[in-house]
Amino acid sequence: MEEKDAVLLKIRQIADYQFGKGVGRILFPDRVEVSFSKKTGRIRHVYLNGKRIATLRPKDGMFSLTVEGAKRIVENTKEMRGWVKVSDVAASSVASGKSVFAKHVLDADEEIRPKEEVIVLDRKGKVLAVGRAVLTGKEMKAFKTGVAVKIRRGVKEET
Repeated sequence: MEEKDAVLLKIRQIADYQFGKGVGRILFPDRVEVSFSKKTGRIRHVYLNGKRIATLRPKDGMFSLTVEGAKRIVENTKEMRGWVKVSDVAASSVASGKSVFAKHVLDADEEIRPKEEVIVLDRKGKVLAVGRAVLTGKEMKAFKTGVAVKIRRGVKEET
């Protein structure tokens, strides 16, 4: 196996584990470009058409998505993991990068665990933001107070 193929296989397997079976191929087509850390030689960023779609976190070996990466997953997948739907009331502030509060969660993937990467969607299923879960998916739906998701990047910040 050629080195590029080995790298592609590795990043696809991580994405499948993290976001659901088959997502790796959707998120990382054959034409992606991978950059490596100059210090460690490890995979760092993944780009598609010159835009960064994901960063491999050295701390836990999982991906942090960009809004571009999240949109690729949402637009091309039926079954995905790690999603949170929020109310119309919260949609605008979440898209601007503000945290998601539990009281605004309409629905969430019940498999979400704290500190996991999540994709925040509006009521219709459009990507609003990407961030990190603070609560489990079940807690997000049950709780009425507190932060459910810390947003890293909202769609309105992408300009």
